[in-house]
Amino acid sequence: MAKNHNEMMISRDQWIRIWTTAPAARVRAIAAELEARYTINDVELAQSGLGLLPLSDSALGEAYFLGEIPLARAHVRISDGQGVQVEGAATLVDDRASLAHALAIMDGVLSARLPGYESTLELLTEGAANISKTDGDRRKLLAATRVDFSLLSTSDEENDNA
Repeated sequence: MAKNHNEMMISRDQWIRIWTTAPAARVRAIAAELEARYTINDVELAQSGLGLLPLSDSALGEAYFLGEIPLARAHVRISDGQGVQVEGAATLVDDRASLAHALAIMDGVLSARLPGYESTLELLTEGAANISKTDGDRRKLLAATRVDFSLLSTSDEENDNA
């Protein structure tokens, strides 16, 4: 099956980030449609909790924890009833295990191009466009706030040049 142009440009490691730009209700609705079509088994139960964010001290090289971040993870196996089995997974900086579960389903279906993957690809394309627009807006803001310090001079410098 030929890959969509946008799909070829978006690597799988970016899918979860992109899908999370969509409303959670829409992600869950797509996953529910896929759950109705396939048998979904948890490889690991979807979980949420807190993760510690470790950093190393630059002077002494000792590890310390900057703080806690919410994490949710899910890992599923998807079966089509005809012997095809694929796996999908998601890890989010979020505390919604049900969202991670929905995203793991979408990940598995899209990665294997199982029937019904078109809705996951559509959401991926929309999310990539949203991220691109946001990144463009941020670049514009950054350019608008850039200051050219070479135009500034002190009165001493002006007097020295006179």
